Amino acid sequence: MILRLIVSAIAVFLTSLILDGVNVDPWWWAVIVAIVLGFINSWIKPIVKFLALPINILTLGLFTLVINALMVELCSWVLKPHFMVKDFWWALAFSIALTVIGWLLHLLVPDKKKKKK
Repeated sequence: MILRLIVSAIAVFLTSLILDGVNVDPWWWAVIVAIVLGFINSWIKPIVKFLALPINILTLGLFTLVINALMVELCSWVLKPHFMVKDFWWALAFSIALTVIGWLLHLLVPDKKKKKK
């Protein structure tokens, strides 16, 4: 679990380096951003997705991108001034880039659950 947290923090930090509209300062706040974003995605995002289910169905799931950007905006609001996102579009770009970079980094981390099977 600690290794996955570190990988997520590295993904947050790398994504903030790539995108000009996102700032994590100082660098070690990327760990806190990863923790808070994980909490938001585990507890708040499912409720929002449930409430937005009708519009999500109408948009064939594309509204999920908006929900992801809103979760990043919420995280930015909670962690200001150490994690700042300029606007909604940067939050959307951050959520997409974070997903891709996190996925690539998690490919490098061996999954113990898969080895046991």
